[in-house]
Amino acid sequence: MRPLYIGSEIYRHSSYGRNHPLSIPRVSVCTDLCRAMGWLDHTQYRDAPMAEPEEVQRFHHPDYIEALRRAERDQSVNDAIRARHRLGVGDNPVYPEMYRRPMTGAGGLMLAATLTASGEAGIVHCPGGGTHHGRPDRASGFCYLNDVVLALLVWREMGLRRIAYVDIDAHHGDGVQDAFADDPLVFTFSIHEAMRWPQRLHPPGTDPRGSGLAADRAGGAARNFPVPAGLNDSEMRLLIEQAVLPLLRAHQPQAIFLQCGADALEDDPLSRLGLSNNAHIAIVAHLHEIARARRIPLIVSGGGGYNPFSTGRAWACVWATLNDIAIPAHATPAAEAVLRALHYPRAAGRNPPLRWLTSLRDGPSEGDVRESVRLLVMQALEEI
Repeated sequence: MRPLYIGSEIYRHSSYGRNHPLSIPRVSVCTDLCRAMGWLDHTQYRDAPMAEPEEVQRFHHPDYIEALRRAERDQSVNDAIRARHRLGVGDNPVYPEMYRRPMTGAGGLMLAATLTASGEAGIVHCPGGGTHHGRPDRASGFCYLNDVVLALLVWREMGLRRIAYVDIDAHHGDGVQDAFADDPLVFTFSIHEAMRWPQRLHPPGTDPRGSGLAADRAGGAARNFPVPAGLNDSEMRLLIEQAVLPLLRAHQPQAIFLQCGADALEDDPLSRLGLSNNAHIAIVAHLHEIARARRIPLIVSGGGGYNPFSTGRAWACVWATLNDIAIPAHATPAAEAVLRALHYPRAAGRNPPLRWLTSLRDGPSEGDVRESVRLLVMQALEEI
């Protein structure tokens, strides 16, 4: 079966606000690039449905869902809701689509889980999903719902018990890890920047280094890789090939979920990591190969990514990789037009480098493998 792509037009004009990192388009950029490159056939595209409240109550509290709905309707929240549910606070602003947008992300990923568990699809790319910080009763880190947890719960309900969750977002996948901390059959892997959010916002009185430490095993079924600033493609390759893949194969999953956040890319403003999108392409290729060989479902979601050029290009390359399409050196004229039309309200966006406009695949970002990265591999493998 050919892979399916789940998208939605809600992302095209939705913004968290003028000064928020998610003031930019991302999913629509990916979709437009895939079509402009000739990679996305209409038969492979599905619209993400907006989830119903009872569907997301698999994980989220009913009163929180109602608070989210009312906040969108009223475009305001009172102090009690702000304090209890973290709506309208810091990174989680009140904005016009703050109920419909996360409910669409949740609907898209739950559809992906349903299609893959039922055998109607084998592989699904859903770049609008990946909100891995969301908590049952509150927003966290731009994430109003945890659509990843909801998708994994659908898989569990449909009989898939052993699940591997791989998270390459620059930020620790804390919401997913914590949701399945007591479940040894859901194995979570997170590669993220050390001492970056949510670690710097950890509650007072707890370990100031926060969540996602290398020693954090969440009851045993988790491996965390807090990597140093400047992580390069060579170091990511070592982590994936020498630690994540051996552990994943040992787990013998019945399904694999990849949260493919693009904020670990060198061009992203919200991390200090140094990857090219070749790292993302390679990881997708590895997991794709395992899924095909074992004939098990694979879902690839989006996640972080706060540069519309680098994020859209990376996720389009992910879609090409899932379809075994060779990525050419140059974008088609139609794809270049998509990139040249983007507005990016940062200094780099005023005069974007030519490579952001004329190609989808980055140049490599290779380098030395530091001892701290080698140590993470050794720590992760010590129980194999």
